[in-house]
Amino acid sequence: MESLDTLSFDFFKLFSRIEYSLKAASFHSGDGKANPNWTSFAQDIDAKFQAVNDKNLEVCKQYILDNPPKKQVIEQGKIKWSDTAPTPVNDTDLLLLYVRRVRNNLFHGGKFNGNWFAPERSQELLNSSIVVLQYALASNEQVKEAFDN
Repeated sequence: MESLDTLSFDFFKLFSRIEYSLKAASFHSGDGKANPNWTSFAQDIDAKFQAVNDKNLEVCKQYILDNPPKKQVIEQGKIKWSDTAPTPVNDTDLLLLYVRRVRNNLFHGGKFNGNWFAPERSQELLNSSIVVLQYALASNEQVKEAFDN
């Protein structure tokens, strides 16, 4: 089994480079805010991304959809996990929302406190998210160019 520490680093590195590339390719929230606009990106690439005929991508997409990451919330002062489904604009947006949840759960400490919680699930979600991000990146030339340069 690949070290989850190494895998999570690889995921964070790819995710952060894609976020920069989105902003550099004008998928951002506008003047004054340096936030990537993932929904706009998902709308732009949806047809091309959904048309990709790759068995590995399909397996990864299905794993994420069948095992969606939960959202960390505070209820009555306690940290809980919510099964609330996001409100996507299309299927690509839904996948990218779930990939962002994977990132948020890792970054904000929801999956690791010295030991990995559900390491097999974490590994599958990270691997699947990396594949989804790689194909999403390849679906837009401007974002891919910003990523490569």
